[in-house]
Amino acid sequence: MKNRENERVYILGFEVKFLANRKDVAKLAGVSEATVSRVFNNIGPLRNETKQKVLQVAHDLNYHPNAIAQSFARGKSNNIGVIVPYFQKVNLMTTHYFSELLSGIGTKLGEFGYGLLLLFQSPDEPKNYVKLFRTQKVDGCIILGSKDVFGEVEALEKLHQLQLPYCLVNQAFSGFPFHSIGADHLDGSLQAVSSLLLNGYEQIIFLNGPTEFSNSLERLKGYQTALMNGGIPYNPKLVFQGNYSRKSGFQVAAEIAPMLRGVNAIFAGNDRMAIGLMQGLAEQGYQAGRDYALIGYDDSEISRMTSPPLSTVHVPLFDMGQLAAEKVLQLISQDIMEEINERLPVTFIERASSQLLI
Repeated sequence: MKNRENERVYILGFEVKFLANRKDVAKLAGVSEATVSRVFNNIGPLRNETKQKVLQVAHDLNYHPNAIAQSFARGKSNNIGVIVPYFQKVNLMTTHYFSELLSGIGTKLGEFGYGLLLLFQSPDEPKNYVKLFRTQKVDGCIILGSKDVFGEVEALEKLHQLQLPYCLVNQAFSGFPFHSIGADHLDGSLQAVSSLLLNGYEQIIFLNGPTEFSNSLERLKGYQTALMNGGIPYNPKLVFQGNYSRKSGFQVAAEIAPMLRGVNAIFAGNDRMAIGLMQGLAEQGYQAGRDYALIGYDDSEISRMTSPPLSTVHVPLFDMGQLAAEKVLQLISQDIMEEINERLPVTFIERASSQLLI
């Protein structure tokens, strides 16, 4: 049946005039308005036959209950809290990583009539995610930037034990059934380093991020696996650590520059560190794609704008954000919460920075 304005439509013998309201649904379903309200707010015991009849009539009438009224009736805010780390003098929203994740989260939440409440949390602040549900009145939360440090596991355990709707993004805790959405960073690192080995590079420097992040550990394992597959012994002296910022890549360039006499390939854990490294080595007279091969990670927009363009690993950050939001909304609607643990595939993208001919 098609519903159109100015068209007479009959349901159960009644003529319907649009837009339909709760009273119309009650009349056509043969129930009270209070029953219609209970059906849409899922309150109290209801006969399944009555519930299905109300829902069918509402569907036929194209009736949609007022979202604000529903939120009050259910004791819900229709807001999802998104927790991001706060660093003084650092605008995380301008970074490719966070902007893509938040765009994905916001897009998916908007499709279901939910709002996004951005919550900043200092790295030194005691973790109490359960408290956020009370003080911020959110229906669920998505946690970005969590890491394996003191207090984090305990806070997540409380959140999980209370079966509150939440999801971690890009972070996993071995041995704990925390809900998480991420990407296959082991495979991404494996693809990147394997491409360098195939091009003839054997001594490959790895600039990784902090090991408190599980994705850093996954990239390290991918790096080690690629070397093992290529018959190259792992040398810890070729592994450096930054903090995923451009500045940390720039600073480590001073340590790496003297090594480029015998080593001519570098893999960085993200594009920001790779670009900082590229800039720092340029001051030492070394050019990526000419004097050494360089690969980044994340496939940020700026990776296409460097000179030469930066080889990198594409991570579907927008899709990860959407999936995390979708999973939290599913948890809100479930009585029993099943563990969420999904990893999206990544793709190596070769550009001029790693195409140096030996």
